[in-house]
Amino acid sequence: METLTVHKVLSVRPVGTRAVLAELPGTQDVLALQTLLLESPLPGQVDVLAAAQTVMVRADSPAAARRMGALLLELDLTAPAKQDGGLVFIDTVYDGEDLAEVGRLTGLGTEGVIEAHSGQVWTVAFAGFAPGFGYMVGENQALEVPRRSSPRTAVPAGSVALAGNYSAVYPRRSPGGWQLIGRTGARMWDLSRAEPALASPGHRVQFRAVRDVVTMAPEHAGPAPAPAAGTPADTPDRETRSGLRIVAPGLQSLIQDLGRHGHSALGVSAAGALDRASLRRANRLVGNSPSAAAIESVAGGLRIQAVGDQVLAVAGAPSALTIDPPSDAESDGEGNQRRQRSVPMATPFALLDGEILTLGAPESGFRSYLAVRGGVDAAPVLGSRSTDTMSGIGPAPLAAGQLLASGDVTESGVVGSPELQPEFPGDGVTVLDIVLGPRADWFDEAALDSLCGQEWVVKPQSNRVGMRLDGTPLQRSRQGELPSEGTVAGAIQVPPEGLPVLFLADHPITGGYPVIGVVVDHQLDLAAQVPIGGSIRFRRVTEQTSPERNSSEQTSQEKVSN
Repeated sequence: METLTVHKVLSVRPVGTRAVLAELPGTQDVLALQTLLLESPLPGQVDVLAAAQTVMVRADSPAAARRMGALLLELDLTAPAKQDGGLVFIDTVYDGEDLAEVGRLTGLGTEGVIEAHSGQVWTVAFAGFAPGFGYMVGENQALEVPRRSSPRTAVPAGSVALAGNYSAVYPRRSPGGWQLIGRTGARMWDLSRAEPALASPGHRVQFRAVRDVVTMAPEHAGPAPAPAAGTPADTPDRETRSGLRIVAPGLQSLIQDLGRHGHSALGVSAAGALDRASLRRANRLVGNSPSAAAIESVAGGLRIQAVGDQVLAVAGAPSALTIDPPSDAESDGEGNQRRQRSVPMATPFALLDGEILTLGAPESGFRSYLAVRGGVDAAPVLGSRSTDTMSGIGPAPLAAGQLLASGDVTESGVVGSPELQPEFPGDGVTVLDIVLGPRADWFDEAALDSLCGQEWVVKPQSNRVGMRLDGTPLQRSRQGELPSEGTVAGAIQVPPEGLPVLFLADHPITGGYPVIGVVVDHQLDLAAQVPIGGSIRFRRVTEQTSPERNSSEQTSQEKVSN
């Protein structure tokens, strides 16, 4: 058991309207403050995320976030914080591609690197990049090395690596720029365990040099889908008698609910529906609880067939909804010929057994949400049925022939009345309010004016991780690298090339590029509806003047004529 002492919080910066970033002198101070906040949460505290020199605290409301800033600065941090994460042994074969280069950079030579790495205890300071990827700090600085000048496009799972003052193990195959010194068969992330991360923040790690390791089993992002999660059409239906069959998934269709919150320390983002208001609306219309799982579909093209009679509703991007009768149906049983019919958006309707619903291309907006009464009965992972496209956690993207069972997540015995929907982005420019920071000081006033003074176009490379924007690049006023720190959905990160990336729900939980501003929380639903090729203009507001509006019901949009 190790006793750490925090000296003080150096400063607190706002991160949008629902989070704050506390800056500290060093990693040991970060670990201690994280421990204190987890043991004695601040009022309104939702999540705590430690990073290299910062601790980000998420709040349940803008008001709570504002109070947290003052509380963090006033905290008595002189009392010792006890941290006991246990000791984890990781057997390692030291034969990495960069082992000789690390020996040259450190002056230790190959054998010296192995001795230095395995001869000290490492502590997991924070998680990030991917679930199970823990940034470990050692007892000395003998192995401090830079990242590779050219990152690898694919680093094998189990690779043991160094970068800066940190060591880590890649939990899954992914791109990466760390120096590879070895490999291990230890499974760093396994959702079949009660604690998925083998070594989470606070754990101590001892690497043991071995000649060989047990080959890792084929990696999987989550547990095998439960029967309700769906199967291909040529697989027996497992007695599922009620649900939806995917005839065509369109461009991309995913199962989403309101997300898996509170797992930042494991390196897991919240994910969940990008347009939360539309998900809630669709669920409300069919009598579900607001958090029931539904189908999020992009740009139309989704076709589903009812297995048993179903009650559905579609909200989000306005589209033509057409229903075709079963191909073998000649009448409805009373002698009436079944014909194609249309149903309205934001209204509950019946889809009878065998009928097929088609979502047309959106007239405006980008994402649609299809709710079925009872919710989509997929297997929950860490408390959510959402698909996280970055980490691979949750159900796989929907595929033709897949059968989704309907569940029993209802809240009302009746369906809701038809509702009005807000306007969605069309031919105009979508204006999004932002709070500057936490790293606006990396840019001069000219760059800040450029950020808000031009129209940014959403590039085709955009996805649920982030919207890549095209325009006049922003110039930094400060050089160098920013130590990794926590990020949030809505963060506008600026890579060295100067073209911003607007993070969405599947974003990495930590990042090393400066965040110039953050979209206010209640407008994230609106941002999710900006299509590829659409235009965005950012508008500066202050943390105090940003309206505290209910993100589940209200969005705003301004149309600017071209």
